[in-house]
Order: sequence, then C-alpha cells, then structure tokens
Amino acid sequence: MPELRKDPITGRWVIIATGRATRPTDFVRDKVQIRGSGFCPFCYGNESKTPPEIHAYRSDGSARNTPGWTVRIVPNKFPALGIEGTLNRQGEGLYDKMNGIGAHEVIIETPQHNLTLATMPTSRVEDVLWAYRDRILDLEKDKRFKYILIFKNHGEAAGASLEHTHSQLIALPVVPKRVREEVDGAREHYNFKERCIFCDILRQEKEKSVRLIAENDAFVVIAPFAPRFPFEIWIIPKTHQCAFEQSHKAEFEQLAPILQDMLSRLDRVLEFPAYNYIIHTAPIGESAEDYYHWHLEIMPKLTKVAGFEWGTGFYINPTSPEESAKFLREAARPVETPTAAH
Repeated sequence: MPELRKDPITGRWVIIATGRATRPTDFVRDKVQIRGSGFCPFCYGNESKTPPEIHAYRSDGSARNTPGWTVRIVPNKFPALGIEGTLNRQGEGLYDKMNGIGAHEVIIETPQHNLTLATMPTSRVEDVLWAYRDRILDLEKDKRFKYILIFKNHGEAAGASLEHTHSQLIALPVVPKRVREEVDGAREHYNFKERCIFCDILRQEKEKSVRLIAENDAFVVIAPFAPRFPFEIWIIPKTHQCAFEQSHKAEFEQLAPILQDMLSRLDRVLEFPAYNYIIHTAPIGESAEDYYHWHLEIMPKLTKVAGFEWGTGFYINPTSPEESAKFLREAARPVETPTAAH
C-alpha cells in the first residue's frame, strides 16, 4: 500500500508508492557513458578554450591557463548570474527585484576525460573537496552574497552539457527557499528540544540500521526517511558542524573515500545512472552553529518530476528508502583479506 511520509526537517510530504517500482532493474534509464568523441574544452591542453582560470592546483609550478593542473576552476562561459555590479534592490508595487548579481564557476575535477569521481584516485577526489572549500571561503568575503551552493550534474539526463566530469558553484545574493526551509526547520527543532535535528536523525538511523548504508570514522550515509527520489542518499558528518567550509584535512580524508564509495555503489546497483549531488551548508553570516548541520545529498535521475509534483510540492517515490538502503548496503565491495605467506 502507498504511504505518505513527512520529512522531519522541512515538513515536506512525499508519497512512497512502492507498487510502481521496487528493484533497481524496474527503472528505465540511459547509462552514462563517456565516449570521448569530439572536442572538449575541459581536457588537458585546451586551457585557452575556457575563460581564464580563477584558481587551480598545480604541483609542477606551471603557469596559469596552461597544462600541469590537477583541479581547475574557471568562470562558467554562460553564467546564470554576473559578478560585476551592485544589487540595486527595488520594489515595483507588490513585486521585488534586484540585479542578477552572483558568481557562477565550474570546477573541472580532472584533466583526464575518461575519469569520473567514482574512478579517479581517491586523493584526487579529496583535491576536489579542497577546491570547493577554497572557493567558498574566498567568495563568502563578498558582502553581496548570502549563500553559496556547490552542485554536480552527472550525465545529460541530470543536466550536464559536457561529459567531462565537473562540478559547479553558484553564489547567490539571497538564501534559496529549499535551504531556508531546512535551516528554519532545524532551528525550530533546536528551540523546542535543544538538540540538532540532524544529530538526532543520525542517532536514530544508527540505532535502527534499516536506512543506514555505510559509515566511517567521520561520516554516516543514510537513505533519508522521506526521500523525494528513489535511491536518494545523504552523507552526513558525525561531528556537529554547520558549514562545509569549516571542514579540515581529517574530515576530507574521510569524506573523499566514502563519497567515492557511494558513487561506485550507485554505478554497480543502477548501471551508471545520471545523478545530481548538492552540498547544503549554512547561509553566510547566519549564526546557525548550534542547530544546522551541513550534509551532501545525492539524487540519481531515475524518475521525472511532473504535474502532480509541480502542483502540490509532494514527490512520488516508487522505491522505499529501506529497500534502496538494502540494495546499496549489499553493493559494498568485500574487503580483501591478505593471503598468508607460505
């Protein structure tokens, strides 16, 4: 029987319609395949074909906008928002508007076209995380910005226009509604119970285990209780921390392998699906240390948002989080035991 579930943070309702699809093979989708045909501006040697780089990691001391990089950040060639100018907030009767001020950057995760976050060396995934942190810390100095979103579109179905693996960053002059709902919901829970709701969720999920997928010393991976999408997973730090950019080396050394592990499991279970991931961190300049808890959400692109979702704000998810967590737990690669010497 279908079931209505309420997200404990935002209050959003979802419908778990398990009669529609329960197993990974029930979903019709196109595999994300890296063909490598044609010209790619993100590839090694094509640095002059992108806007001039903002930042890059180079171990060989090479010059800007030349080969020699491992991670490279450039402005988006077709930005959603422009960096130059003032906000010029205005009212027009009932309506509010401002100039489209912001920053829109592309994080090119590797110079090698055929790699993904799931297949590149784990140390390179860690470099990508450091690049996210460096850019957030730099951009939050700009007083015009209220929120910085890191997100990744993997595969054409998830919105990627280029197959070369990359992430994006958009700095906004307002806090997005989705983030505001999370922050306000977390604050309300804290005001009532004097505890972080994300920490409470972690405690309960670890105790019950049915939606727990994996964990290491610093992070827990769960299928959320009320997921919007089939096989949606959240990676949450065990230590309470409101902002991703406050993370340090020890956290990134743990986040890189568990993120890579989860993306690899999705590839094995769902046969290389398109996906989106986002990092939700605290808004800039808000005192959210006590009640907000940053996290990373991964959403495979297996279903379509249609009229019912747009009309109600509800999501219909054909797979229960308990089932998706089970499949992803079982997709863990076995730990190889050393062979005894003879």
